[in-house]
Amino acid sequence: MLAYNLITILGPTACGKTMLAVALADRLRTAVISADSRQVYRSMDLGTGKDLDEYVVDGRRVPYHLIDIVDAGYKYNVFEYQRDFLAVYERLRAARQIPVLCGGTGMYLESVLRGYRLVEVPENRALRASLEGKSLDELTEMLRGYKQLHNTTDVDTCKRAIRAIEIEEYYRTNDADVRPFPKIKSLTVGLDVSRELRRERISRRLRERLDQGMIDEVRGILASGVSPDDLIYYGLEYKFLTMYVIGQLTYDEMVNRLEIAIHQFAKRQMTYFRGMERRGVPIRWIDSELPTEEKVECICQMLE
Repeated sequence: MLAYNLITILGPTACGKTMLAVALADRLRTAVISADSRQVYRSMDLGTGKDLDEYVVDGRRVPYHLIDIVDAGYKYNVFEYQRDFLAVYERLRAARQIPVLCGGTGMYLESVLRGYRLVEVPENRALRASLEGKSLDELTEMLRGYKQLHNTTDVDTCKRAIRAIEIEEYYRTNDADVRPFPKIKSLTVGLDVSRELRRERISRRLRERLDQGMIDEVRGILASGVSPDDLIYYGLEYKFLTMYVIGQLTYDEMVNRLEIAIHQFAKRQMTYFRGMERRGVPIRWIDSELPTEEKVECICQMLE
């Protein structure tokens, strides 16, 4: 009997997490559960790097979950993620499968791996009004002042930062320890990639996705009725491409600022993962440049 009931594959953007998770899930005849705060949204494909073609191995479709589950414009949160993860996880465990959790959103991963007991946080209009007008740097600094852990990795717009502060304020003044969470024993594997290679992959992938039509994707989402402010809320690609589409940035400004933002995002991801280790989540790091089959074999040996 295996000592683990979950396998987690994590790492910064562009490190090859999806390819490895899919190959591993195919080997174990199980499914992948995504832990990505943007891939939950329908129509947001290129900008979130869904790479759904990677979920096919030798003509076999590897099942995946928690991708394309809500409409663009909706503000999905970690409470909903934990709830939805548990529903999928329990179904897969009932089928005697060991799920493969894969992603780079630190708070989603940690909420599962450390079993946070979360409650749904309501909107605090008075707090939002008091924070309106503050810069992103000011809001981020406020967020760092809370003792309660929060994911600052994805906080790259003022609206997201205000929502994060709203959550922290709620937990500071309310008892959040109300929902039981099952004991999960995860084999957690991180993909280690050098800074230089990570930067090269990020820059190359950004240009590939621009060539594949990422700007048209944003135009289509806006044409569907999602407001520019709501799309900017998601940050990174959707922030800067929307600003370009509505005329706030030139094309070169958009590309340069977005490239810098993604590099900064990947650095924050690694900082968060190291913090997870300090907070008690053991991560076994393997070289991302190893061949996929070798990485799969390595993880299978860890399982045993």
